Amino acid sequence: MTARTVKALHPAHRDDIADLVTRRPLPGRALPDLDPFLFLNHHGPQVYPPNNRGLPFGPHPHRGFETVTFIIEGELAHHDSGGHASIIKAGGVQWMTAGRGLIHAELSPADFKRDGGTLELLQLWVNLPSRLKMSPPRYQGLQAEDIPTLALPGAHIQLIAGEMLGVRGAVDTLVDMTMATVSLEAGARLSLPIAAGRQIFLYVVRGEVEVAGTAAGAFNLVELNGDGDRLELTATAPCLLALGHAEPFGEPIFAHGPFVMTTREEIMQAISDYQAGKFGREPVI
Repeated sequence: MTARTVKALHPAHRDDIADLVTRRPLPGRALPDLDPFLFLNHHGPQVYPPNNRGLPFGPHPHRGFETVTFIIEGELAHHDSGGHASIIKAGGVQWMTAGRGLIHAELSPADFKRDGGTLELLQLWVNLPSRLKMSPPRYQGLQAEDIPTLALPGAHIQLIAGEMLGVRGAVDTLVDMTMATVSLEAGARLSLPIAAGRQIFLYVVRGEVEVAGTAAGAFNLVELNGDGDRLELTATAPCLLALGHAEPFGEPIFAHGPFVMTTREEIMQAISDYQAGKFGREPVI
């Protein structure tokens, strides 16, 4: 077995949203997508004072892909036009399949706005293949205790989806996809089998790690070559990583705002359907 080599590091660029500290490594100038991983926003970490306004993500539509939201610190309320609602706390995950169309809102709960606190979130957009873009919308909200964990020497893996080292993740996915968070102590080494050719998504949330000997610090997306069949990690400082992998779809990606389809015509239809009320009624928040 051979280790995947690093193709490039992609530092996140600052793109704050109102008073929300936001960094975005994907898409970037040198990396428009990482098929099927499309977009990543890293919000925070930051401390909100008491009596704050909370997050600015009121009701908005999506079609054609899935959103995976990692609540690293703080808590996040979800409401959508399918009738789903939850408040997910630190360590939890929201996995929303927009499919043929959904309107959702991601806001700070009333207690957080009143009391304040630390907030840190990741939101990842994951594409759907053309055959699944018009799937029925659905939502899976998981607290930390709902997600299986693997305890290894110096490593703690939270397995959100897929299979790793014989353990199945918590989320039922439409395609074969693995998603996890990985915490490593300084000096810890981790070797994970990942079939050659699968696209790896690897983002350094905190700390510093060496990937097959290449150092990557916080706020960097690590692009890997498709050469090896193992991912080799060594923590040079305590670190937190977001890790996923899947087969690339190899299909055209046509994105416009909150819609991701395969043609311009499908985008125009999405806009028309949303304006016609076919995504359902805005959630009451």
